[in-house]
Order: sequence, then C-alpha cells, then structure tokens
Amino acid sequence: MKKTFTLKKSKNIYSSEHYTYVRLERTKTFFVHFIRILLLVAFLGIWELAATLGWADPFIISSPSRVIKQLVELYNTGSLSLHIFTTLKETMLAFLLSTVIGMALAIILYSISPLRRVLEPYIVILNSLPKIALGPLIIIWVGVGTNAIVTMGILICVVITTINLLNAYLEVPAEKIMLLRSMGANKFQILNRLVLPATLGNFMSTLKINLGMAWVGVIMGEYLSSKAGLGYLLVYGGQVFKLDLVMTAVVILCILSAVMYGIISIIEKIIVKKR
Repeated sequence: MKKTFTLKKSKNIYSSEHYTYVRLERTKTFFVHFIRILLLVAFLGIWELAATLGWADPFIISSPSRVIKQLVELYNTGSLSLHIFTTLKETMLAFLLSTVIGMALAIILYSISPLRRVLEPYIVILNSLPKIALGPLIIIWVGVGTNAIVTMGILICVVITTINLLNAYLEVPAEKIMLLRSMGANKFQILNRLVLPATLGNFMSTLKINLGMAWVGVIMGEYLSSKAGLGYLLVYGGQVFKLDLVMTAVVILCILSAVMYGIISIIEKIIVKKR
C-alpha cells in the first residue's frame, strides 16, 4: 500500500525579518505615492496662486480654476465627451494596429536574416524621417479625417515598435538557440518557446513607448485634419487665443495618457506574477 502524506499549513510560515521587510517596503511605497500627490497638489496650488496674485498673466498661463470652468462649459455644451471619445478612439486604433504590424515585421525580419540586412538602412531612414512631412501626402492617399489621423499615428509608432522588438529578439543568447536546435527545434518552435517569452519584458516596455508615441501621432494628425478631438481643441484654442481651452485640452490629455499607462502597468504586473 502506498502511504500518503499531508502537510499541515502553518500560520507562521514567514520569519519576523520577512514581515519587517514587507512593512518597510509598504512604507516606502506609501511614501512615494504620498510625495507624488503632494507634488501635484503643490504644483496646482502654485499655478493657481501665480494666476490669482498676478505673478504671471492668467491669460497666458490660465489656472486650475479656469480649466475647471472650461471643463464645465464643454460638458454643458455636450462637446466634452465627443472630443475625448474621438481622440481616444483614434489613439487606440493607432496603438493597436501599430503594435500588431510592428511585431509582425520584427518577427519577419528576425526570421529572415538576408531580408533584415537588406532593409536595415531603409528602416533607419524611415525612423529618422519627420513624419509630419508626410502629412499632405497622407491626406491625398487616405483622405481626411480619421483615416489620415490613424495613419499618422501608425507611421510614428510602427517603425519604433519594429526596431525595439527586433533588437530584443536579436539579443536572445545564441547558446540557448543552439541548444534548442540541437534538440531538433525548428524556427517556429524556437521563436514560440524561447524568443517571445524571453523578450516579454521588452514587449511590455515597447507598449509603454508605443502608447506615448500614439498620442503624439494622433494629435499631430488632428492638427492636420480634424473636425473634433483634443488636437482640434488645441488648434482652435490657439487660433482664437482662447488659452483656457488649450490648457484644458492639455490637462485632459495628461489624465487620459496617465490612465492608459496605468492600465498597461497593471497588465504587466499580472503577467509577471503568472510567469
């Protein structure tokens, strides 16, 4: 007969030193978050005081109270959700499409070494090319509106995604690849079992970079061709010298980008825990 053994769970499975370490780390984390909030409150307070006390012209720098007033005005007219949703939709499209296309290109270039060597200088040139210079051509090629804006976002993100992921793939140790080859693994198995898992951290970092670049590309696209969106508010506010509107659009952009960055960071932590 086979004997079975059961382990009794102990309530005190960690040492006192471990509990001390955990409390210290939690204290440090709390302190970091507290300082962040304190800096934000201090910045907003100084900004409001500078405008109220005349340290700077409120017409030029606006103020938190003016921004809130402008937000309420946009909300009451029903245009706030329209502009936010328009830019958010375009940014998500540019972000997702550029990530998929860039990853596919990186995998193709990694898998086909001769093609990578041929196209490498052209990729470098595309990366250094100011994408705004292609604005008029983009409008002619794909038309005005959402198509042009998303295309601009993709052009800015896709080359960076390709380069970052390709470099990460090429940095995988050759010894590990040779080991899998000696065991009979083909290119797809090496890519699926070794290269992609080993570069997961680089992929998440690329997502964070892509997110910021997608916002840049979409706002640039809305500068060129848009009838709604936060970029449209920035252009319109600057044209009519309504700087409260400009600052409001900037504040909304900061909040949205911070929220999206936080979502990616949470996803990254979940993935790391599962590994």
